[in-house]
Amino acid sequence: MLLICNLIFNQMKIISTNTYEIRFEDDGYSHLIEQVKSKSYTKIFVLVDENTKQYCLNPFKKKFSVNFEILEIESGEINKNINTCLGIWNDLTHNRADRNCLIINLGGGVITDMGGFIASTYKRGVDFVNIPTTLLSMVDASIGSKTGINLNSIKNQIGLFSDPSMVVIDTNYLKTLSKREINSGYSEIFKHSVISSVMYKELVQNSSLIYNENIIANSIELKNKIVNEDKFEIGIRKYLNFGHTLGHAVESFCLNKENKLLHGEAIAIGMICESFISSKILGFNTERLNEIKKHLLKLFSKINFSENDVYEINNLIKFDKKNHLNNPKFVLIEDIGKVKTDVDVDENLIFESFKYYAQ
Repeated sequence: MLLICNLIFNQMKIISTNTYEIRFEDDGYSHLIEQVKSKSYTKIFVLVDENTKQYCLNPFKKKFSVNFEILEIESGEINKNINTCLGIWNDLTHNRADRNCLIINLGGGVITDMGGFIASTYKRGVDFVNIPTTLLSMVDASIGSKTGINLNSIKNQIGLFSDPSMVVIDTNYLKTLSKREINSGYSEIFKHSVISSVMYKELVQNSSLIYNENIIANSIELKNKIVNEDKFEIGIRKYLNFGHTLGHAVESFCLNKENKLLHGEAIAIGMICESFISSKILGFNTERLNEIKKHLLKLFSKINFSENDVYEINNLIKFDKKNHLNNPKFVLIEDIGKVKTDVDVDENLIFESFKYYAQ
């Protein structure tokens, strides 16, 4: 499958949130260095995993000519837990990091989620900067002020809303990614198109996966606009959870399995199943339903789930953050660009949706 990608921003963009800025390419590094000078940080730490240490740290050093110390964790969603946090908190304490230190999170969604959580809780909060290195973290995880870790196999059960001091988007890091990682990030881009209708036709009708600077910026701007209006997910921000009620349950289910799923792979399954449920409850157009399924299955291999697997996945939904009085609340679609939140779904429909996915 052809990957069409233009990784150079011809015009420097600045996306402003209510509290911080998202800057791109060299402009982002310039402002990061200015921030370091103006705030006179006592120490600077860069949080990496073994992958970003190998592939991203040297390019980062060329852009960020300031002394720093490295904090390293093991990669993977399985390590996004309190034990990893304890290790980093101990490292910070051992290195006598005070409240005027800076933590730079250089990595994908696990790094930015957990790094933000670590920074926001260490000494009741120190500054942190997100530099996402995956497509997924650029368009989703590093934007929106959510930080957190998993509890056992339950996704993002512990966390808080906390703003970085800035975000730097450097698309050159995308050159280090596998096709599988790119596809995972595209899943969130496609979700944004479904809930907003922006670029939906262009994406769904294209036989190849497209991601370029405009699509990346559009996805960031869409999420940022929603978050600026509803930071604490009381209203419109719930739209971003389309595909995630089932998707997170699938991801949690696979977390301790031999064949783990990337976040975007699980969300693709969630979007197919929740589109089916939307067709049954809200009358979502069947042609559009099949269109979404066909498009996503071009990019993601179908996973086989037994009836017992679906039973376990259904049980995991009970831990979803959107639940109210222990009742799962789904985000469904009436049409492309038309979303309905807080929908109750019968368990039988969940099982039916997985049968549709398997067809």
